[in-house]
Amino acid sequence: MLSFIFLLLLVPHVWFSSTHVAVISPQDPVLPIGSNLTAACTLNPELGLHSSTLYWTLNGKRLPISSYSVVSSDTLSVTLHNLNGSQQRSGDNLVCHGADGHVLSGSCLYVGTSPEQPVNLTCWSRNAKDLSCRWSPGGRGESHIRTRYTLKYKLRWYSREKECENYNSGKQRHSCYIPRNLALFTPYEIWVEATNQLGSATSDVTTLDILDVVTTDPPSNVQVSRVGDLEDQLTVRWSSPPDLRDILFQAKYQIRYRLEDSTEWKVVDDVGNQTSCRLAGLQPGTVYFVQVRCNPVGIYGSKKAGIWSDWSHPTAASTPSPSERLQSGSCESKPSEQNSTLRRELKQFFGWVRKHTYGCSGMSIKLYDQWRVWLQKSHKTRNQDPLSQPNGTQSRGSSVCAPETLWRVQSPQPHPLLLSP
Repeated sequence: MLSFIFLLLLVPHVWFSSTHVAVISPQDPVLPIGSNLTAACTLNPELGLHSSTLYWTLNGKRLPISSYSVVSSDTLSVTLHNLNGSQQRSGDNLVCHGADGHVLSGSCLYVGTSPEQPVNLTCWSRNAKDLSCRWSPGGRGESHIRTRYTLKYKLRWYSREKECENYNSGKQRHSCYIPRNLALFTPYEIWVEATNQLGSATSDVTTLDILDVVTTDPPSNVQVSRVGDLEDQLTVRWSSPPDLRDILFQAKYQIRYRLEDSTEWKVVDDVGNQTSCRLAGLQPGTVYFVQVRCNPVGIYGSKKAGIWSDWSHPTAASTPSPSERLQSGSCESKPSEQNSTLRRELKQFFGWVRKHTYGCSGMSIKLYDQWRVWLQKSHKTRNQDPLSQPNGTQSRGSSVCAPETLWRVQSPQPHPLLLSP
């Protein structure tokens, strides 16, 4: 039956033969939204049928008789008012039926709008080897009829324009991928053309250099581990993206982490270009998921920052719980004693900062180290310096993970400290 309907749709409406049952005119019209349409179903006279016995359906739904008009004994018309956009890209099915329900002829109605100017054209290059671009349709974003999007590009000052061929489908259908033969150190002009049977539109031209839009694969070999028995710290280590190791660039990294039973990620921005970092100020006895991503900066001397990579796959680790420390038989002081010692030490440190930094609000962990040297040289009591206590309690770190800042003194609740492992 489906093949029979398909054959009927291919029949030119100006010719009849003994094999033609009926013809709908106009055949497969394309109309703007809000249009009116009068279509006629003309029977083959050899059938001996009368048009008054026929009826119409649109997308399988029978149309009211009030919309019909008997033009002649072999022609029945139907009038549709204020048409809505097509419900399917293959067109809405307008079908003429015989009295017994058999399909006599069919036509596809394409009702929609001309495309609007594509917008938000953005492109990125993975590892400086290819180029991917995506865009938005613009306006309402739906023309209701089949619209073709063509991404074109060319070198800015010379060469002929080329067309991207690898278009994506599904949710990412407004995107295209150029896998090879790209020039470096020369700007490209890129734009998108949208066309359908009702009109066309062209996006603004985007000018870019491949080196300015480089992204990379996520950092590899991400590992998260404990820092001895310290209950509030985890060490994160990773490797640079493998495809960028041979390219002249500087990497910038970000870390994000969340509790096992939470969906909220906390982002650590100031990791810098190191490939390891220690997170402090975490909750004891808690599982954390950690991810890392990379931004390649200054590829081959480009002055623009790159584009952040995707996040690495989550890696999980747990901080030690107080019960684990007790079971391990450690000779270290109890957590309450350790916290008391830390509070006393920090109180002394902040007092020293106010005396020696003259109002400076940003500080480095190196400043903390200088204070400890000053404390030892001033011959303070041994139990004021946790490093000199026989129980071996460790300090909270000796350098920052990202150069420059560890925290700001005026911040009452700084984010977890970033310490080098």
